[in-house]
Amino acid sequence: MADKEDDIGKVWDLIEKIGFCMLVTHTGSDLRARPMSAYGERIENAIYFLTDVASHKDEEVALHPNVCLAFAESKGQKYVSVTGIAEVQNDRERIKELWGTPAKAWWDSADDPSIRVLKVTPAFAEYWSSPGTVISYIKMAAAAVNGSRPDLGDNVKIEM
Repeated sequence: MADKEDDIGKVWDLIEKIGFCMLVTHTGSDLRARPMSAYGERIENAIYFLTDVASHKDEEVALHPNVCLAFAESKGQKYVSVTGIAEVQNDRERIKELWGTPAKAWWDSADDPSIRVLKVTPAFAEYWSSPGTVISYIKMAAAAVNGSRPDLGDNVKIEM
């Protein structure tokens, strides 16, 4: 059980460190991704976003609540994919808690009545963590010369 708890902790650490992700929703006929500022709350097992009531993602989530969040820190070669269920909420207190610099680019204040909270409850996650770009390239080159597969770090799949 400790390994599972460690892996879940690693997922949350990466989510918090990276901070931004691509939110993938289902339009009904296609998948659509857009960058979003993510606020992880590991104790609640939830990832929050601020969104606008008039945005298409809110409509898409209402019809198809299954979403995917793709976090990437390409410089450090660390990635997380989270699959979960999303819901749009009009939680004014949560909006004030999440209010910060990214939100100020879209709204004048936390009191804007068009702001909503998008809550994603993770069900499944997968992460990849390698030793970094330079070391990964060295390991790939050595593996190509030796005819072996390189060890590029951890890849873990975990139910949340």
